[in-house]
Amino acid sequence: MSNSYGFQFLCGILLLFMKTSQNSATAATMQGNETDLHTLLDFKSRIVHDPYDIMSLWNDSTHHCNWVGITCNNSNGRVMYLILENKALAGTVPPSIGNLTFLTRLNLRNSSFHGEFPQEVGHLQFLRHLNIGYNSFGGSLPSNLSHCKELSILSAGHNNFTGTIPPWMGNSSSLSLVNLAVNNLHGSIPNSLNGNYLSGTIPPSIFNISSLHFFTVSQNHLHGNIPFDVGYTLPKLETFAGGVNYFTGPIPVSLSNASRLKILDFAENNLTGTIPKNLGRLPHLIRLNFDVNRLGTWKAGDLNFLASLVNCSALEVLGLAENSFGGELPSSIANLSTQLNILTLGSNAIHGSIPTGIGNLANLTVLGLEENSLSRSVPDSIGMLQKLERLDLNANNFFGLIPSSFGNLTRLTMLFMEENNFEGSIPTSLGKCQSLSLLNFSHNMLNGTIPRQVIALSSLSIYLDLSHNALIGSVPIEVGKLINLEELDLSENKLSGMIPSSLGSCISLEWLHLQGNFFEGNIPSTIQNLRGLQDIDMSSNNLFGEIPEFLGEFKVLEHLNLSYNDFEGKVPLNGIFKSVTSFSMYGNSKLCGGVPELYLPACTIKKSSSLGPKVVILVAIALVFLLLLSCFLTSIVVKRARKRSYRLASTKGLVLPMSYSELAECTCGFSQDNLIGSGSFGSVYKGTLSSDGSSFAVKVLNLQQKGASRSFFDECHVLRSIRHRNLLKIITAISSVDYQGNDFKALVFEFMPNGSLEDWLHPIDNTKTLTFIQRLNIAIDVGCALEYLHHFCETPIVHCDIKPSNVLLDNDMVAHVGDFGLATFLFEESSSFSKHSTMSTILRGSIGYIPPEYGMGGHPSAMGDIYSYGILLLEVFTRKRPTDEKFEGSIGIQQFAALALPNNAMNIIDPLLLSEQESEANIEGCLVPVLHLGVSCSTTSPSERKPMTVVVNKLHAIKNSLGNGTFAPKCSAYGTNRPPFCLSPNDKKGCNFPFLKLVPNKGIHTLHAVPSKTQVDLDSLINQAQTKDEPRTVHVKFQLIRICNYGEHFQVVGDDPMFGSWNPSKAVPMTWSEGHIWTVEQDIPVGKSIQFKFILKRKQGDIVWQPGPDRIIHTWESMHCVTVCEDWDNAQLQKITEESQNASSNEEPKTESEKANSVLPKEKHKSNAPKVLKNTC
Repeated sequence: MSNSYGFQFLCGILLLFMKTSQNSATAATMQGNETDLHTLLDFKSRIVHDPYDIMSLWNDSTHHCNWVGITCNNSNGRVMYLILENKALAGTVPPSIGNLTFLTRLNLRNSSFHGEFPQEVGHLQFLRHLNIGYNSFGGSLPSNLSHCKELSILSAGHNNFTGTIPPWMGNSSSLSLVNLAVNNLHGSIPNSLNGNYLSGTIPPSIFNISSLHFFTVSQNHLHGNIPFDVGYTLPKLETFAGGVNYFTGPIPVSLSNASRLKILDFAENNLTGTIPKNLGRLPHLIRLNFDVNRLGTWKAGDLNFLASLVNCSALEVLGLAENSFGGELPSSIANLSTQLNILTLGSNAIHGSIPTGIGNLANLTVLGLEENSLSRSVPDSIGMLQKLERLDLNANNFFGLIPSSFGNLTRLTMLFMEENNFEGSIPTSLGKCQSLSLLNFSHNMLNGTIPRQVIALSSLSIYLDLSHNALIGSVPIEVGKLINLEELDLSENKLSGMIPSSLGSCISLEWLHLQGNFFEGNIPSTIQNLRGLQDIDMSSNNLFGEIPEFLGEFKVLEHLNLSYNDFEGKVPLNGIFKSVTSFSMYGNSKLCGGVPELYLPACTIKKSSSLGPKVVILVAIALVFLLLLSCFLTSIVVKRARKRSYRLASTKGLVLPMSYSELAECTCGFSQDNLIGSGSFGSVYKGTLSSDGSSFAVKVLNLQQKGASRSFFDECHVLRSIRHRNLLKIITAISSVDYQGNDFKALVFEFMPNGSLEDWLHPIDNTKTLTFIQRLNIAIDVGCALEYLHHFCETPIVHCDIKPSNVLLDNDMVAHVGDFGLATFLFEESSSFSKHSTMSTILRGSIGYIPPEYGMGGHPSAMGDIYSYGILLLEVFTRKRPTDEKFEGSIGIQQFAALALPNNAMNIIDPLLLSEQESEANIEGCLVPVLHLGVSCSTTSPSERKPMTVVVNKLHAIKNSLGNGTFAPKCSAYGTNRPPFCLSPNDKKGCNFPFLKLVPNKGIHTLHAVPSKTQVDLDSLINQAQTKDEPRTVHVKFQLIRICNYGEHFQVVGDDPMFGSWNPSKAVPMTWSEGHIWTVEQDIPVGKSIQFKFILKRKQGDIVWQPGPDRIIHTWESMHCVTVCEDWDNAQLQKITEESQNASSNEEPKTESEKANSVLPKEKHKSNAPKVLKNTC
């Protein structure tokens, strides 16, 4: 009995203890919740700017776990997520943030927070994701982050952090992604800091971050060896790139251990030794690029490693050019990946023959074997490479016939075969290569005649060089079809007959070399049509007759050689004949007159005793005088008409400086007083001719800067192939030596007296202003220049550096685009690769203007120029730089403008425009469509940007509308005469108002501004990593109200597999219901970015409509519904609005919903017939 009482007593004590423990735990949780609440209120008190009124929702009416941006743990009620991304908040982060001890994710990205980020963040022991990028935080990175042992993602790019990277980062075992790009850091180099001017060696601690996937430090000034054990310390590497640096030593053998490696790119360094054979163990390798190093031993066996690469079945790029590889090209090259599209082995010491099996590489677009010691005949199997676009076989020892199978290479744009021992005739089959823009067969032993099929290739635009062969016969008259050709060189052959008059049809010709042949007869008069000729050489032929006067009328002609012919009569005195250093007449014994420096005999007139002949002579002289006078007056008129295009080149008495000393004299020794500006590769000086005071601009290349010399040649190559009123005209290029014997390279341009657009938009003294019409004209000028480069050059050209400082203004404020140092040719849509395309993927352009796809390794494209142009367009009218700190939320100039359109455009434009006498209504009427263009041009997705032809046409229409006064106040981007929601301008029947509804199953929603994507693939990885922790989904109903004809139906296609991954054949069909409602429903993960289009399937052709300027909707767990009403035909954002939770009712949204979405206008919709939203046009 006593035992029973004892047992009951123990049970009572145990229950009391459990109750006490439970109460203690509950009290601790309540205390923690109170701490979280006070911390959030402290955070709220530090906010000084809240344009969307988010903080007003943080109040006592709801529990703090339900506040916007807050997510709590379901079990203990503690704050787990604090996500206020893209809210444009400004203020500081309080030290009390360290009290949110259960916080796992902190995201303040794309706002305007400033000050130092508190060290107390180190108290957050469960923190896994920290994203504070795109703010204005300063000071040092918090060293106490080392205490956050769970931290896997750290994104703090695009801030003002200073100092060095904390040492703890090198010892962290949890970090998988680090982004610190675009700060003021120095010293250690984490992932994504390529494209800076960092120097020194990479700290060893960086190579201890074993979870790193991406490591790129390209285009810096780094040196030292690549650690021998990098493959063991960084086993998860997928991208390892350090191109354009000064790295030395061997390639680590351990890299084969990084089995996930896809990109290995260390081009343009000083690496030595051999390439490890075990790199063939990397099954996912896509890009292997070691161009421009010192790899190899100049001996046999250097290329044996190629046999191991046959296991790399995904390999697409193999760059080994400009190294020290010796030996023969192994036959195993034929077994490389069939996905290979670029193979460069040029500028080595490879000998032997090309393996016949090379024809197996069916996807090759670029094959470079130039400047080696390869010999024997070229295999016919190269003709099997039908996707080949560039073939470099020049400077080898090949002999035999040129394979007729080359005619199968119909995509070929460039063919280099010069400096070999080819013999026989030129294959007529090459006439099938209708894409050829450049053909070089010079310095061989070719014979026979020039095939008509080849010389009639109108695609030839860069140059045709058949010089230094043994070609015979006459030049076919089909040469006149080369209307786009810039250089024609047929010199040093055995050609005969007369120079064909059809040559006068080659109106783009700049270089014409016919010397060293057996041509006879007169110089055809049709040559006078070739006004762009800069260099003519017809020496060492059998030409006779008088030297044509029209040669002296060529304004841009710089060199003329007519030596060793049988010309007779008077040497002209005009144009190029004024300077004996510019032309040569040796070996023509029957010439007379000319400038005194020629020391030719005077031209005489035979005497006669009869009066009749004297009268005839006098009359003839009078007639000649009158004829010359009329020609002179005509030339004056033509000269004035062409004054703008040739102002400097036609200045009276102008003799361009052609030497370093003359150039130094004209620029006062390149003094600072003459300095106009400086760029990445050199400085620009103003030069003045002492003879007449004419001015010009001189760009002097800093050859100590890596890449400057290449920039010089690239710019020369581009500039000689273009001519347009809105492009800066080059006068000459100079390559010489200075007084110290150092290489000297310079470009001479027309002088632009009004400086650059940068000087006018951001003047130092605020004395320069641009009117609205001046800005619009400049925008049109720049657009016309890009339109010409992209669409009207035979080979499209991408500028790659459009920004205000590269837009120069002449006396009439006409804009001229300059600085082509980064420009590149586009040979085909699939071949944006140039000769150096295998070099390290580096960013081309200037910060703020670089399109986001370039940061992902994308190659230069016309769409990249359009992005830069869109940013420039916005800068011109807002007078805000893309890197301006004043942007609300630091969301970028594109999003900044998009958020202001259409109703708040006048709040963001340059205030100086508001002071103009032009009515505010007219300005706003033009400004809204201009800003819309800027936003659409600079959208994140390249495929959504408008081509320059469309942009220029719209700008002209806007300018015309301004002149006609057709813009009314608050009008839409398309005027006021067209309904804003019509299917198409021609579709009057059944034209209703389509709108999109995203209808989740519960809660309220918040629609966020589309974030900047300049962090490209790194941010994409961050988003992917974050999404993994959010498996929750939201049920979304895509609902489109639209009347269509019988037999027509709608589909949805998007970027996600659930929507067909943009494949129209996999588009999701929509179901029809009463009220002309088309619907499709999907469960979509929370945090998903959805891009989508609607497709109207019709017999006469589909119509595709894609809503929004950035075409992205972000899903959130608290989403209620979103309606996007837009112009169906032009796909421009008109309005984003809400609906009530019940889509069929007319109730207004709840109070909390209104507060959460204060950034959005509020409208009601009827369930059966949507009505036009207010203020949309």
